[in-house]
Amino acid sequence: MSDSYKYTHWKQYPANTTKVFSFFESRGGRYPEIAFFGLQYFIKRYLTGKVVTKKKIKQAKRIIGAHLGDPTFFNEEGWLHILCEHDGHLPVEIRAVPEGTVVPISNVMMTIVNTDPAVPWLTNFLETLLSQVWYSATVATQSREMKKTILRYLDETGTPEDIGFKLHDFGYRGSTSPESAAIGGAAHLVNFLGTDTVAGIEMAMGYYDAVEMPGFSVPATEHSTMTSWGQEQEVSAYRNVLEQYPTGIVSVVSDSYDIFKACSDHWGKTLKDEVLERDGVLVVRPDSGEPVEVLMKIFPILGDAFGTEINDKGYKLLNPKVRVIQGDGIDHAMLESILAAMKDAGWSADNITFGSGGGLLQKVNRDTQKFAIKCSAALVDGAWRDVIKDPITDPGKKSKKGRLALVLNKGEYKTVNFGTEHESNLLVPVFRNGEILKEYTFEEVRARAEVTL
Repeated sequence: MSDSYKYTHWKQYPANTTKVFSFFESRGGRYPEIAFFGLQYFIKRYLTGKVVTKKKIKQAKRIIGAHLGDPTFFNEEGWLHILCEHDGHLPVEIRAVPEGTVVPISNVMMTIVNTDPAVPWLTNFLETLLSQVWYSATVATQSREMKKTILRYLDETGTPEDIGFKLHDFGYRGSTSPESAAIGGAAHLVNFLGTDTVAGIEMAMGYYDAVEMPGFSVPATEHSTMTSWGQEQEVSAYRNVLEQYPTGIVSVVSDSYDIFKACSDHWGKTLKDEVLERDGVLVVRPDSGEPVEVLMKIFPILGDAFGTEINDKGYKLLNPKVRVIQGDGIDHAMLESILAAMKDAGWSADNITFGSGGGLLQKVNRDTQKFAIKCSAALVDGAWRDVIKDPITDPGKKSKKGRLALVLNKGEYKTVNFGTEHESNLLVPVFRNGEILKEYTFEEVRARAEVTL
């Protein structure tokens, strides 16, 4: 679970190097602050307990020796030392800001240092795995920024208290793996309550001990359950949904043929009384076309059919029995465009909920927030020395130097240098020598990441 070249690094540090100190930060990117999340999963899943065994060492020696073309490149002695002296537990200490904490970019959020002077190479051997916290932190950050946008429009045109269910995770099928769906899905749930990514719920419950159910969904149709009736039976397909789910919220995809006819004739005339008499809310889902253009036609059609009222902020609300969910083409930019168009046309943001799949969980990479782990200090010949990367070709990749701490300075987070102990260091020891030292519940994470107007 590391990059190939890292298997050779144990030979490359200066003689008498006994400790390597590295740190994790966002060097910039799309958003100005980071909602830190996901480290606890990686610690529990991959680092805790006896993770080095004789069988694994033997297997690694065979694979890496063949892979690199020289069996002496593999540090068998070093791994056997970890097995024999530490019973296979990793002799490193990881400190991190409490999960859910929102930290401005260009600040340290995690540090790693070996605790056994015999294995200084271990610190950055773990870089490959620990760097993958970039994904959970980026999704949590992006989801939170999308929440800010929706909340702003709700405050201006509607009901901010409804924010929890305004962005629904549709990203399971578009994720690169079941594990990425779980990680990204849980990261979204840090900020919202709506999801169809069950794997994210399982991660929040299994790795963050969520006490309450962290995510919710409703009965909803897909095109197969609508188009299997045939176009001539479109109304029957819709009526069947209303009959099968006589109460509560139900979402019905309505663009299989003609979304505008579906809204004006099928929902707005033929099934109108059934919708109004039903004990619940019909959520109409368009799923094709240019989102702003389609929605700006749908709202007036539904408004004419079911009626509207003006809320206390001066914006139009559809009949409370009818709402809309836009789940196609939604990323942060499209979300903003839709809400701006709705506001300009006098429609409250209360009328709409968003679903996002690839735009939420997949339109990100490590460079979205320029995440990196870098060595900043090394103990050589018994003395700590600063370590820095400072390329003249890219000043943005200049790294920090020294042993780092995160402090609050006059209400602002600031990265500073410190000794082995620093009373105001906000980076909490979460892992040491194979043992997890600090765990956070999902409720605690959510509370720290909360967005307020």
